[in-house]
Amino acid sequence: MDIKLIPAVGGQVFTFPALPEKIKGKYAAKYQSFDIISQGTVKMPKGTGVAEFSWDGVFFGSSKRYEAIVRTNAWKEPNECVNMLYGFMKKEETLNLIVTETWINVDVTIASFTPGPVGAYGNIEYSITFAQKKPLLIYDTSELQISDLAPRNDTSSLAEEGKGAYTVKSGDTLSAIAKKHCGGTVNWPKLYNANAATIEETAKAHGKSSSDHGHWIWPGEVLQLV
Repeated sequence: MDIKLIPAVGGQVFTFPALPEKIKGKYAAKYQSFDIISQGTVKMPKGTGVAEFSWDGVFFGSSKRYEAIVRTNAWKEPNECVNMLYGFMKKEETLNLIVTETWINVDVTIASFTPGPVGAYGNIEYSITFAQKKPLLIYDTSELQISDLAPRNDTSSLAEEGKGAYTVKSGDTLSAIAKKHCGGTVNWPKLYNANAATIEETAKAHGKSSSDHGHWIWPGEVLQLV
C-alpha cells in the first residue's frame, strides 16, 4: 500500500515514506476511519459534500530509514518532505491523492499541515488535512440569459461590504471570493456554509431546486465573509 500525491500540472510525485496508522475521512457530517496498518475492511462512505482526509504521521530520520515501517524506496530526509508539502500548500496546488489498495483517488488541496521535530533521531511528526478540490460550474446571468435579481446599488453594496459582507459580481465564484477575501480557495465550503440560506433562497428564486452546494450564484447576492 502506498500514499501518493501527484501534482495536477506536472512536477515531482510525493510518496509518503511511512504509512500512518489511520486515515480519517469526512463527508459532510459523516465520518469514517480507515485502518491502514491492519488493512481491514474499508466501507464506501456516502455523501456528496466536500470530502476531507486527515492523518497523523512521522517522517523518520536517516538513522531510522531501515525500520520495518519505512518504505525504503520512498524515504527522503524529513526536512525535504516538509519543504515539498509546505510548497504544495503555499501554492494551493491541486494534487491527486491516491491511497493504493483502497478506493481513495481524489483531487485535493492541502488545507493544513503541522510538522514538528521530535526525539533524538531526526524524526519529524506531522498532522495533515486535505480538502477535496471539486470543480465549480458557475454561470453568470448573461450566460443564462436572465436578468439580475435586482439593479445593483453600488453605494449600498459598499456600505454592506464595510461590515464584512461582499456583493457578488458577474463572473464571481465562491472559490474566487474565498481566495481573495477569506484566506484561500480551500475556504469556499466555509463561505458557502455561512451563507447557505441566502444562496439556496436565491437559487430557488431563479427556478433551481438548489444551488448544487454553491455552484450557482448570481450578481447582487450579499455574502457574509468568513
